[in-house]
Amino acid sequence: MAASIMSNVFFTKFPKRTCTRKTLAGIRKLSAGNSYINTQPKCLQTKSGQLCRSNHLVRCSGIYNHRNQFSTETAQSEDYHSIISDREKSSGPGTKNEFQAETRMLLDIVAKSLYSEREVFIRELISNANDGLERLRYQLVTGIIGADTGAPLEIHMAVDKERKMLTIQDTGIGMTKEEMIENLGTIAKSGSKGFLKELQDKDVAAATSIIGQFGVGFYSAFMVADKVDVYSLSHKAGSRGFLWTSDGCGTYEIAEAEGVQRGTKIVVHLKSDALEFADDEKVNNIIKKYSNFVGAPIFFNGRRANQMEALWMTDAKNVTDSMHEDFYRFISKAYDRPRYWLHYKADAPVNIRSVFYVPESKPTTFDMSREGQTGISLYSRKVLIKDQTDQILPKWMRFIKGVVDSEDIPLNLSRELLQNSALISKLRIVLSNRLMRFFQEQAKKDPAKYQLFFKDFGLFFREGIIMTGDQGEKEDIAKLLRFESSAKPAGEMVSLEDYGSRMTAGQRDIFYLSAPSRELAETSPYFEAVRTKDIEVLYCYEPYDELVLMQLRQFDKKNVTSVEKQMVDEKEDNMAASDDVDSLPKTDADSLCKWMKTTLGNKAKDVKITRRLSNHPCVVTVAEMGAARHFVRTAFQGIPEDQRYSILQPTLEINPSHPLIKKICTMRTSDANLATLVTEQLFDNAMVAAGLIEDPRVMVKRLNEVLTLALEKH
Repeated sequence: MAASIMSNVFFTKFPKRTCTRKTLAGIRKLSAGNSYINTQPKCLQTKSGQLCRSNHLVRCSGIYNHRNQFSTETAQSEDYHSIISDREKSSGPGTKNEFQAETRMLLDIVAKSLYSEREVFIRELISNANDGLERLRYQLVTGIIGADTGAPLEIHMAVDKERKMLTIQDTGIGMTKEEMIENLGTIAKSGSKGFLKELQDKDVAAATSIIGQFGVGFYSAFMVADKVDVYSLSHKAGSRGFLWTSDGCGTYEIAEAEGVQRGTKIVVHLKSDALEFADDEKVNNIIKKYSNFVGAPIFFNGRRANQMEALWMTDAKNVTDSMHEDFYRFISKAYDRPRYWLHYKADAPVNIRSVFYVPESKPTTFDMSREGQTGISLYSRKVLIKDQTDQILPKWMRFIKGVVDSEDIPLNLSRELLQNSALISKLRIVLSNRLMRFFQEQAKKDPAKYQLFFKDFGLFFREGIIMTGDQGEKEDIAKLLRFESSAKPAGEMVSLEDYGSRMTAGQRDIFYLSAPSRELAETSPYFEAVRTKDIEVLYCYEPYDELVLMQLRQFDKKNVTSVEKQMVDEKEDNMAASDDVDSLPKTDADSLCKWMKTTLGNKAKDVKITRRLSNHPCVVTVAEMGAARHFVRTAFQGIPEDQRYSILQPTLEINPSHPLIKKICTMRTSDANLATLVTEQLFDNAMVAAGLIEDPRVMVKRLNEVLTLALEKH
């Protein structure tokens, strides 16, 4: 720092000027938002250009000149700024006090088992320091006390490996001796909580800046400390400094102290197994992890530690795209850009300040796993509570990165975990509904961009429909699904709502067909069966699409039905048309059905005539085709072939007008062997088209036999 004027350390020389109160007062006017130093309380006039110790502020970047600008001629380190020193010391005999018996027990719980991670003691101490600053700020802005002539409202931290110490100091409201006894000598007695209640009784908005609630955060220091020293000087006029000391074993001592600056300074003497908290990098990372967005500036070892703005607390209209990009990269630890972002605030039913991002990069296999962690960080008044919480958004929304901040969220005593409550459920519903509505808005605003997004992240929406048990939530998620349709050209995707808007009068079902590609779907015997009815069909190219729609069941009071199921449910006149000269006569058709049923044995539950086909010789129908396909893919391994058919119970429906069927009818008497092989092959072909044969290679041997017999006559 330019003029690093610490306690009893050194003086800085001004060229051609003397240090006066007028000069320093001018410097104070330019001090907002910059780095500062705070000199000794006693003001001394300078001699020979020497800068005295003074209870005033000097900007770090150099020397104030006659043009109200700063020269860097004597600047040593522009960024360095610290108020921590060793000048505080006890100045009188101390009084020893004992915690009450139940308080000692509670202290032991707080210090040893309340918190899951020891590092959170730094978060708790910073939060307490910030509360002290906010309480003083409130008294300043409301005129309860006069204009502040002391140090700016800041938090300073430092570590000393050799002395095994961690120090945190604030320039806040401070404490009197009585307040130290009341707030530090009594577990679960929170000065912040009392102040917060006072503000809330007055309906004062400043209450939202106070973090502490339970009065136990300070004692988290004993998780890592052999001894804790607390120096404090109240902001009240005429106050004296005091030292509070305890080893956390049931007693504490209070003595008058000298050299104490306004505010509170805590010195943590680290245990031998906690020396990691005297490491610069370790502590700096903890500060950035938990307290990076605390409103007060935090300086660690003389350097500013929290420089990132709490974007979610800023008015959305004041946040630029580049600010969103930088903030997204910070919270997600990624290098891509966000493709979507949502800045959302609400005051009812719960206070919410949040910002959400959708990554531009495609999700990895690890991201797809339900074991993967969520990307939402939970804050309370800009202090991190949980880095990756899975209680704020449903699990299927884990691809979303962001921050949720609420002062109303019910936390447990350690402020690490959410308490299960109706409020958390309500918060979850509010946020998930807002995000789903946001995606719907983006789909209408830019369909092409949304289609690319759905291609990359649509699997999460499908998972949401399958995993949730609430039908209303299923249908809300289903609004985000996209499919190709028989009514639109290849590549163009439609929503279920789009489909519903085009339904004909009297149509009560949304039809879909599962197929690996559009070409196979359009040449499928199942699509052929409904094409003449001028019914729009959605194409499901992925196996899980069919499973999703089976789970959905209904959408907007319309049944979601597969084409195959429609064929089973729909009644059909199986009588051969007497005027169809190309069709087998009824007697021949009936006789052929019986013969084919005998030939196929237990493979086919039944064989019957269908009039729904024109280009295909036959088709297989099963009561629940989608469920059957899923069963084949997941559970058929190791089941004997005869048992598979008894489970599926497929019905073979034949087209009496197709040349192959008519040829089999005549060939069953002239060449029974070939007719049998062809019948079995047609049945297996139909099973393959239905997706009910796990491995089609079983047909190769028979297919070769059919070819051999067919070519013997040539």
